[in-house]
Amino acid sequence: MTTPNVSPSPLPLRELGQGLRVSSMGYGAMGLSEFYGATDEANALAILHEVVESGVTLIDTADMYGRGHNERLIGELLASPRASAGLADLKVATKCGIDRPADASYARGINNRPEYIRACCEASLKRLGVERLDLYYLHRVDPAADITETMGVMQQLVAEGKVAHVGLCEVSAATLKQAHEVHPVTALQTEYSLWTRDIEADILPTVEALDIGLVAYSPLGRGFLTGRIASKQDLAEDDFRRHNPRFQDDCMAHNRALLSSVEAIARRHSATPGQVALAWLLGKYARLVPIPGTRRSRYLRENLGALSLGLTRQEVDELEAVMRPERIQGERYSPEGMKGVNA
Repeated sequence: MTTPNVSPSPLPLRELGQGLRVSSMGYGAMGLSEFYGATDEANALAILHEVVESGVTLIDTADMYGRGHNERLIGELLASPRASAGLADLKVATKCGIDRPADASYARGINNRPEYIRACCEASLKRLGVERLDLYYLHRVDPAADITETMGVMQQLVAEGKVAHVGLCEVSAATLKQAHEVHPVTALQTEYSLWTRDIEADILPTVEALDIGLVAYSPLGRGFLTGRIASKQDLAEDDFRRHNPRFQDDCMAHNRALLSSVEAIARRHSATPGQVALAWLLGKYARLVPIPGTRRSRYLRENLGALSLGLTRQEVDELEAVMRPERIQGERYSPEGMKGVNA
């Protein structure tokens, strides 16, 4: 195992849209509350403090993560005297629009009703303990809803001072254009990585044409691109990836063979496969900010180390030739998780 590159200090900045400047790599907090096995609140708060102290200025959450638990955790961070020195530039992004039942099931509905969005906004403000949300995303779009009406509500929340910037998640190019005409979209959040490149056909060109920021979630392929997952047996019993199509044994074996090209380039740079995957992503668009999540200090430092890793044009071509979308086997979500994706 090679020694990971250390993270640079201070972290370079990138501008998303509408003048919102954040660190070139953010942090996805979802896994601190659920989905990736058992969680520990003390450890979660500790890693959040490390994120802030490392210079990361974008933390991503949502009201549905842990059914409010994730936002409350970040609210504790924001209220902590220890974090006060690093909070001046910190931006917290949260989301609404996925309505989950109170039980422990994975089921979800999409709710874009104006009254629901308003109620969610008020609840997020309370859990985070803030007066204004830095970046507020519509988590999923209901294809049956009128996006102009939905964006109208978001626009009202901005006018009322409750939201600073508006974002959308997992929308089609057509929906993005229509929404942006109603109110400027600061950022599109979507899954984007070496093994999920669907957006390159028409969504990424639209984002670039409109000067909208792109926040890439699951930039490490839910851990697959780190090379540390050989089969679903490596995952905890309550890890949602055990039911993810790409992590089933037949798909995993096929996809794992493709990863050898990433590992070979990592060896050339004395880096890790995950760092190569992040470095590739950082080079795709000047307004792109990936938000890898982790519960370990070591991997936080490793991820940030990708900011100082430069790939050659030949290496980029090599990676893209091997990791072509049509060569990846398995859907990226179960049917339930695919609800509202690219709507």
